Amino acid sequence: MNAPFPLLFVSHGAPMLAIEPGLAGQRLAEVGRELPKPDAIVVISPHWMTRSEISVTASTAPQTIHDFGGFPDALYELSYPAPGAPALAAQVVEMLQAAGWQSRLDPVRGLDHGAWVPLLYLAPKADIPVVQVSMPARLDTRSAWQLGEALQPLRDMNVLIVASGSLTHNLYEFRGASAHGADYVKQFADWTARTLKTGNIDELLDYKQYAPSAERAHPTDEHFLPLFIALGAAGKHYQTRVLDGGISYGVLAMDSYLFTSADNNASKPVQSAQGVTRHDS
Repeated sequence: MNAPFPLLFVSHGAPMLAIEPGLAGQRLAEVGRELPKPDAIVVISPHWMTRSEISVTASTAPQTIHDFGGFPDALYELSYPAPGAPALAAQVVEMLQAAGWQSRLDPVRGLDHGAWVPLLYLAPKADIPVVQVSMPARLDTRSAWQLGEALQPLRDMNVLIVASGSLTHNLYEFRGASAHGADYVKQFADWTARTLKTGNIDELLDYKQYAPSAERAHPTDEHFLPLFIALGAAGKHYQTRVLDGGISYGVLAMDSYLFTSADNNASKPVQSAQGVTRHDS
């Protein structure tokens, strides 16, 4: 009898994180070593958005997608050869449909950099099956929270949910920003950590009304919405820990968050994800 599996919101930053780990990569590697080994990983990233219905990867060997341009050759030589989990993908589709989300399997799609770059540090052996779930294009904070709620049962199946986004994401200011970080970036990151700690879900859901420099931190909010997916999957009674990732390029706050059950003694039966082989360390 175990508590629900922990889950993560991660700031994946720029693709260069893959070869320049910095503080953020170090923190992800640390938490990857700290967590028990899951049977599978389900990851969500704003670099795969679908219009009409949610798609779920069903390949047995998802490809590493290099969905970026203009970076050093070393980035394009990287791969993350984790196996897929088609049976788990089918379970995820059933789970989403039961919660009212139109969804389908995608047997071809691989893992975009919002998925595989943080997994390089969280699970560097690439020996844990990975399934990626697309983000609906019309998501907002509340529907993102509801999507997370629909995925919450995965935590009782020994599955690690990774909601990958960015704590701040103003690419208009990406070039020429101060190396020490704009003041608003730290203020927004501090507000988010503080509000998560107090559990004020209403203020979080209406962050553009309450957070300092919210519009500047997120001119568009697709990279912040994974935080609300993580919140929905965490449930109302959660504990969270900040994984301080510093600030990259002056404008990208790289903090991540580990969510666990508030009651460390909570006991629920752990189901095995169907069709996924347990790999013990």
